Amino acid sequence: MLQKLWEILHESKLEVEEILKTAKEGEVLQAHLVHGSIEDFNSCNLLYHGDNISAMVDLLNRGYKGKLDLIYIDPPFYTMNNYIKRVEVELNGERKVIEYKAYSDIWNSFEEYLKMLSIRLILMKELMSSRGSIYVHVDFRTVHYLKVIMDEIFGVDNFINEIIWSYKSGGTSNRYFSRKHDSILFYSKTKDYIFNPVKEKSYNRQYKAYRFKGVEEFQDELGWYTMVNSKDVWQIDMVGRSSKERVGYETQKPEKLLEKIILASSNENSIVGDFFSGSGTTLSVAHRLGRQWIGSDMSNSSLLTIKKRMSYANYLEFNFENHENFGDLILEIKNRVNNNTNTLKLDIKGYKVHVESLNFTKKNRLLVEEVLYKDSLVLVDYIAIIRLKDNFLIYEDFITKDKTRIDTDFEIHFNDENLGLIAIDIFGNKIFKELKLLVNINK
Repeated sequence: MLQKLWEILHESKLEVEEILKTAKEGEVLQAHLVHGSIEDFNSCNLLYHGDNISAMVDLLNRGYKGKLDLIYIDPPFYTMNNYIKRVEVELNGERKVIEYKAYSDIWNSFEEYLKMLSIRLILMKELMSSRGSIYVHVDFRTVHYLKVIMDEIFGVDNFINEIIWSYKSGGTSNRYFSRKHDSILFYSKTKDYIFNPVKEKSYNRQYKAYRFKGVEEFQDELGWYTMVNSKDVWQIDMVGRSSKERVGYETQKPEKLLEKIILASSNENSIVGDFFSGSGTTLSVAHRLGRQWIGSDMSNSSLLTIKKRMSYANYLEFNFENHENFGDLILEIKNRVNNNTNTLKLDIKGYKVHVESLNFTKKNRLLVEEVLYKDSLVLVDYIAIIRLKDNFLIYEDFITKDKTRIDTDFEIHFNDENLGLIAIDIFGNKIFKELKLLVNINK
């Protein structure tokens, strides 16, 4: 297998050279920027939708080489499973759960999987600053192979830690010790890397006070402890079913885990990258901690989840150029001018979605068809009105834990006649409609 790893690394390096060469010759990107102004990396957060190779190549071509102080990735684990997203809708006062495939972790071979990661890790190294670090989150299936690959890409001397994330979860075995940890491989780019020690509690033996001279001790409900620099085994709870953080992703990681990594390996002026953004935990925590961030993901549902998660700052605007509608809104549109005030009244009558375009089991397909028949608008997760000339956000509304449906009858006031309606359903499908106004408001 070791010989095979060297072959994978050699092929990956050659492929990266070809990718960069082709990109300079003007190949169309397979990822597009859906948030941010890439011309100003000093003050902007960026989010790509699509292949993360294309996102990283675009960043390199636009001057981001050596700009990222921290990269964390939580890539597929080679589980050979499909992963689902669970969404709840309220139908006639009853909560119903719809499940659909969020992403696939199925590969033709282990070599294909390792090559996929190797290519991306080589590109990530190019983006890392001289003080930069990378954390790669995997599990028992791949950690030993990734360690060899990362030793080659980043250098054996730049390996810092294998962090063990230990957690409680359901399921045990009578055939082996229960697997209740993941591994996070931590490498730097150079020896001059950012590292801010993070303190943690270290409980005294038998939880009793030592009363050693010069040692500061504390007490909580468990007993006496001291504060020490964090060890490489982290006991952090998973995102449980009742957690307020939960957004419906099976593989969602807890904010406390990312907070520890970001505080340790970045400063407030740092750029943090996550090129398998998923539910957006890295981006959300980086934003809360005052870091700039860059993310990418291929999944529509990921982009929607990140949008909702960051909406407290009204932060993300979606670019809806060159996309295919898989659904349609049934609208009644009226606009009028009174005393030089332009008013647009929208009444959303219903929603249609091409069920055959979605990856459902038979049970979930029948459930969606029932919802479409009885109350189709509960499937609309997000809606916005934008000014088309500059994509300026005029109005938005979305479902939250406390709000089970969007407002379907509303008015907005505006000064331009070229408006667009954006909607996203609970499956991440995007709908764009140019609003055909009945009055020429500029005359």
